[in-house]
Amino acid sequence: MEADISRLKEITVLYCEDEEYLRDITKGILESFTKKQFICKDGAEGLEVFKENQHLIDLIITDVNMPNMNGLEMAKEIKRINPNMPIVVATAFSNSEYLLEAIDLGVDKYVLKPINVKKLLDIMSKSLLYHELRDLYLDQLTKLQNRNALIKDTKTIAKSTLALINIDKFSILNDLYGEDYGDKILLSFVAKTKEAFKSDLYNIYRVGSDNFVILCQDQNTDAKKFKAICKEFIKKTNSQGIQIGEEDIDISITIGIAQSNDQHAFEYAQRAIPKARRKYLDILEYDKEQFEQKKDIEENIAWIKKLKSGLTDGRFQPYFQPIIDAKTKEIYKYEALIRYIADDGTEIAPYKFLTIAKKARLFPIIIKVMLSSVLEIIKEKQIRVAVNLSFEDMVNNDTNQFIFDTLEAYKDEAKLLDFEILESEEIENFEIVKNFIIKIRSYGCHIGVDDFGAGYSNFNMLEALNVDFVKIDGSLIREIDTLPKHALIVETISDFCTKLGIKTVAEFVSSEEIYQKTKGLGIKYMQGWHFGKAISREHL
Repeated sequence: MEADISRLKEITVLYCEDEEYLRDITKGILESFTKKQFICKDGAEGLEVFKENQHLIDLIITDVNMPNMNGLEMAKEIKRINPNMPIVVATAFSNSEYLLEAIDLGVDKYVLKPINVKKLLDIMSKSLLYHELRDLYLDQLTKLQNRNALIKDTKTIAKSTLALINIDKFSILNDLYGEDYGDKILLSFVAKTKEAFKSDLYNIYRVGSDNFVILCQDQNTDAKKFKAICKEFIKKTNSQGIQIGEEDIDISITIGIAQSNDQHAFEYAQRAIPKARRKYLDILEYDKEQFEQKKDIEENIAWIKKLKSGLTDGRFQPYFQPIIDAKTKEIYKYEALIRYIADDGTEIAPYKFLTIAKKARLFPIIIKVMLSSVLEIIKEKQIRVAVNLSFEDMVNNDTNQFIFDTLEAYKDEAKLLDFEILESEEIENFEIVKNFIIKIRSYGCHIGVDDFGAGYSNFNMLEALNVDFVKIDGSLIREIDTLPKHALIVETISDFCTKLGIKTVAEFVSSEEIYQKTKGLGIKYMQGWHFGKAISREHL
């Protein structure tokens, strides 16, 4: 008995009794043996307290005869919300009518008044079996139902409509503020979620560190209307952020919505999240036809075969787009852009195959092909050429060794070679990059940052890495003549780089208007269709 009583210290009890004298006595007992108590004077109050605190409450003890709402009526409503909630009925009546009704409602046990303390504690201890089982279905931090509960619940309904919510780059918030603060952010986010998705219409689950699911209780929910509600939640969350004490924290979320008759709604919503991000959307509804995987898989397999054969039979070729001096419009250098040449001579752009190449671990081979080809062309044409370089290329021992072996073989040509670090990829170790740059410079190469202004942009990084040039991301340039905010950002980057002696390059310059606007902001070099598309080696 003592072991069982010690376990009671971990539970929270809701106790309902209308007689003040009995309520005070039993309250004293509960305070001595349980962690927390919600004390109510009738069933109506008890039901409201349960609705507000249902994920905290482990056990309910209730009188039967009470004003406003009796104990059995309250139990009936609570069992509708949570059929597994253990309820103990305390009554002065032992007639079969009350007991049969209690059993029919799913009430677990009963205790007769006046309450025997030992008997009450024994009944409560036996009810802890539910408490142990419930942990399998409860997230300990937020007290929301977890992934196990979601899977169990979706198996019991014919049609599921749900939304999977992911907090964008939550790991960065954890790193920035610390995990304890991160937990506070999650709890605050849960509170906002509960405000938007009321418990009488939706069930909320935490299914991962920063992933939450909203499951519609109505199986006939209109997916479009639900999507509109989710859109409003995104708008409100992104604009208001999260407040922890006096600290305002900006967060953004991405939502995948799915509806399914085959218990796969959660799986479908998981597929929608990455696709939404690839399309730069904050919400995407799963469409089975659009998400059909078979065609994508077949295309991926076909591309892997092309990549493997293309790397050995010369299908991959560098094409060269001019980068001009903004003042003179004369060509200063070229950027080497990879193309796959199909059987019919069609030039296929990298967006078609680079992602597949990375997943298939073929990307290091591509950079080797590019570097060798570019240095041969520099040797032949005596022109300056820039090639892209990822953080992965720098840390991959085999690729790293190949780069420096190749530079050693082309020492004279290396002085006309520029490397553009892909700034859209997060640099995890600045020391590796610094050491790489120092070694690169020993061959006379220039080093720059590509896509600055997107991804993981950081002004401190420019000074820390001591780069020669910065290429400003096209997302800031393509509409710079019509968007004043973009112009302000570009001007800030230009002024900062000028003071540090760093050259600036603007890409995606596609018109005279964009050229003039960008030139006026102090950008030194430009690249884009306004000055010429990428051309093959033969047309240089």
